[in-house]
Amino acid sequence: MKVAIVGLRGFPDVQGGVERHVESLAPLLVAQGADVTVYVRSPYMQHVQGNEYQGVRFCRVWSPTGRASETLVHTFLAVIAAAWQRNKVIHFHAIGPSFFVPLARLLGMRVVMTHHGQDYQRQKWGKGARLFLRTAESLGVRFSTHVVVISHQLKNLVTDTFKRDSALIPNGVTGFPAGSGDAGLLAGMGLEAGKYVLNVGRFVPEKRHHDLIDAFLRQPPAGWKLAFAGGADHEDAYSRSVLERAGDNVVFLGRRNATELASLYRHCGLFVLPSSHEGLPIALLEALSLGAPSVVSDIEPHLEMHLPAESYFPLGNVDALAARIQHFALTPARWDEWAERVKRDYDWQAVAQKIHTLYQTP
Repeated sequence: MKVAIVGLRGFPDVQGGVERHVESLAPLLVAQGADVTVYVRSPYMQHVQGNEYQGVRFCRVWSPTGRASETLVHTFLAVIAAAWQRNKVIHFHAIGPSFFVPLARLLGMRVVMTHHGQDYQRQKWGKGARLFLRTAESLGVRFSTHVVVISHQLKNLVTDTFKRDSALIPNGVTGFPAGSGDAGLLAGMGLEAGKYVLNVGRFVPEKRHHDLIDAFLRQPPAGWKLAFAGGADHEDAYSRSVLERAGDNVVFLGRRNATELASLYRHCGLFVLPSSHEGLPIALLEALSLGAPSVVSDIEPHLEMHLPAESYFPLGNVDALAARIQHFALTPARWDEWAERVKRDYDWQAVAQKIHTLYQTP
């Protein structure tokens, strides 16, 4: 069965939750027997040699790199290419690209849409963009053959708002290359094992980097640093405002590959995600899978993880976050039991089996 996947920039080592999701999922779908082509954005794939990755084919499709036009132009071209190449199923990821679900249906393809989150809630979008994203969400949910959601919150949204059934299939936890987690890599990043707070993700306002910086600087644990791995897709006023706060104990590491991320997760003293908006954050799953103690804001997707009570703080409450950082700095521990639980409950093999079944269901 020929399957097209659209809605992402590309992989491997391309920043983003959807990118990490498809990087983990697509090779397992190939192992299930699907003939998978991922339609990637050529400007983001210049570092990747060849057009195949673990049995998954890449179709490089040009796209602009502007925030507003990139998704629209690329997805339109990708859908046309997928139909031309006679794919029977096309799998859309995220609500923005799903604006073109009706076009894919008109071109004769069955459509699976994965709803990763209510992107119109992201702080970076203006009124026009939010209206577009709500429209794209509606078109995707209403016209897809099958809808997949990654959280209970999104399942309730699809049921209550669109009166549509959906398949709840959470993200899996992405594995890391064999031998990952070497503490020796930390020295090159200016870090000491167990002596840093880690945040991983894009530099966008809903990640609330300033809350974390303010909380850490209230009373920095002795000898600790605050480390950010990631960067901005497109430099803007927000990303510049974050980077301007670099200092002796606030460090920005830029984008890191999977091996380096594994070392950062495994040896951090604490992983923190203070976001105002998430789907089901893969960075949190990755951190937990490597035993990192974690503190997160009390938004619904985080609460669905059922972490220990001391892991949550009220969204935007810098004093409460500072107190959580102090608590975990004074009581260092690895979360080995949580690592085993996450690996068991968020298994990519199970995800791939469920998705492959949907591909075969009319």
